[in-house]
Amino acid sequence: MTRSLRNFIIATAAALLGQVLLSSVPVAASPAVSYVNTLVNQRADPYIVKHTDGWYYFTATVPEFDKIVIRRAQTIQALGDAAETSIWKRKASGVGSGQVWAPELHYIDGKWYIYVALGVSGQWRIRASVLEGTGDNPLTAKWVEKGIIKTNWDTFSLDATTFVTANGTRYLVWAQQEPSRTGENSSLMIAPLQNPWTIRGTAVAISRPDQAWERIGYKVNEGPAVIQRNGKIFVTYSASATDYNYCMGVLTASASSDLMNPASWSKSKSPIFASNANTNQWGPGHNSFTVSEDGQSDIIIFHDRGYKDIKGDPLNDPNRRARVQKLYWKDDGTPDFGVPVPDGNTPVRLRSYTSPGLFVRYRGQGTTASTASLAETQFRILSPGLAGGSTVSLESTSNPGTFLRRSGGTRVQFDSRNDTSSTFKTEASFNQRAGLADTTGVSLEAISDAAGQFVRLDEGNNVVVSAATNAAQKGHATFYLE
Repeated sequence: MTRSLRNFIIATAAALLGQVLLSSVPVAASPAVSYVNTLVNQRADPYIVKHTDGWYYFTATVPEFDKIVIRRAQTIQALGDAAETSIWKRKASGVGSGQVWAPELHYIDGKWYIYVALGVSGQWRIRASVLEGTGDNPLTAKWVEKGIIKTNWDTFSLDATTFVTANGTRYLVWAQQEPSRTGENSSLMIAPLQNPWTIRGTAVAISRPDQAWERIGYKVNEGPAVIQRNGKIFVTYSASATDYNYCMGVLTASASSDLMNPASWSKSKSPIFASNANTNQWGPGHNSFTVSEDGQSDIIIFHDRGYKDIKGDPLNDPNRRARVQKLYWKDDGTPDFGVPVPDGNTPVRLRSYTSPGLFVRYRGQGTTASTASLAETQFRILSPGLAGGSTVSLESTSNPGTFLRRSGGTRVQFDSRNDTSSTFKTEASFNQRAGLADTTGVSLEAISDAAGQFVRLDEGNNVVVSAATNAAQKGHATFYLE
């Protein structure tokens, strides 16, 4: 589906704990993805790349901070169980004898390169460094050290990443402490590359931790990741301490602008991805991007924790874990990150077949139509459903534990799974069918005494459960999963 989205009215249905609505949140269409989180436990700063050989390659920081590991698989989900190979280990002395942080794997001009932050034993001396690998498979490649990336200053530096613009210029973006800003931990720097381990010219800062949400615990801009879409370059980055305050912002520049001019970059005024108590995800950050197996959806990879409170230094807590979810896009060409989704199956959205700008939406009490968010239009398809067997149930992403149910004739609403009655389980369960109007979509048929009735829109675009006998009703009972 590539139909552009349009603005539509938001139509309501009755509710107790919530309301079932249609939302006109403008997001470009791409098929649903299906992954199960967590992808890899105890792996921070996760990086996934899909290579031209069709394999996905994964690397990340290990809790011991003592080696670089890589695993590969032919699907993203399979990376979770894939064998892991250590391709480089901490040295006895010198650069690389201390911390080993945040490796990234890139394929440039026929060779593999790993950008990684390396420390020195017994010192707080961490620098962005490069390894070069020769061979088709990075797990078996011959790796050599190309050394520290020499920048404007010999100061704390880490989290280097690289990208190429449409005109063929390759840039390096990294985090580094500016000597003139000793009260801050790191800014984001950019410079063109002469080769994969050497910058050309003088780097410039494109972001500094000047917002309150970037200065909690530590004054940090770090972990840049780049995605280019819709004539724009987006650089996500992480800010604040690595506990539950860790969060992400985004920088945006026109692809045709002078990327070495700090004025070309605009910064989000607030975090675009942050801890979420409802989904129980804490401190999301240090992300990377890849594409789905069919190449049609962008995927964000990041780490977080499944609990808020940490004893001691967060860096010594080993339980940052790698997670994946779909990245959505707004009509204005900017990314919509939503919230870090709950554990388990990644959620989907239900787009109306007859009104392609409308999505089924959860609406909590007191929420107004103008506050629609991506998370409110996302649902986890629980299979089997609450009634068991071959049924499915739709669980809200923004309010986990609440499920779409039919109630009182054609009426639909959201209720909590705290209702353990058989009636609730039946009314909150459906049989998923091929779409009545388009078999590439889905239709949701009520079970038991309501068999033959489907979740659909009525003539006023209200969500109901009712019979779908004519062509118009079948269209209203068909949804695309995205």
